[in-house]
Amino acid sequence: MAKDKKKNTTREVHNKRAEFEYFFVSQFEAGIMLTGTEIKSIRTGGTVNLKDAYCLFIKEELYVRSLYISPYKHGTYNNHDGRRDRKLLLKKLELRKLLRKVKEKGASIIPFRLYFTDRGFVKLEIALTKGKKSYDKRHAIKERENKRDLARLNKIRL
Repeated sequence: MAKDKKKNTTREVHNKRAEFEYFFVSQFEAGIMLTGTEIKSIRTGGTVNLKDAYCLFIKEELYVRSLYISPYKHGTYNNHDGRRDRKLLLKKLELRKLLRKVKEKGASIIPFRLYFTDRGFVKLEIALTKGKKSYDKRHAIKERENKRDLARLNKIRL
């Protein structure tokens, strides 16, 4: 009896730099409108870059800009543009809340994680953020170094 082999669609992309640059005020899970070649590219291990991506409102709809998805290598003339604006799908209540918060000084919306759900949909986790000051970043660096030192000491003891 041969087992049915499913494709491994547990691909996940993180924006680690966002956690260093911003304080996360609140987080939301949003659907994202993608074309067929974009989905195929992500599933086959194509390059996805969240580093420069940010979210903005256009006519009370939320879009992600500068999210890079590499073109599908077997795509034809229907292949997608790598850095096009993509619409995010959220509930109206969440959109209104985000729009109200973004109008405040210093608040922005940053995508920080892209992943597949169990049902095969691509979801984008976005965060309402406030920018960190340089002294906050120094504190984060110090904490990270302390964690590394503790891990090294525990490794030596074992």
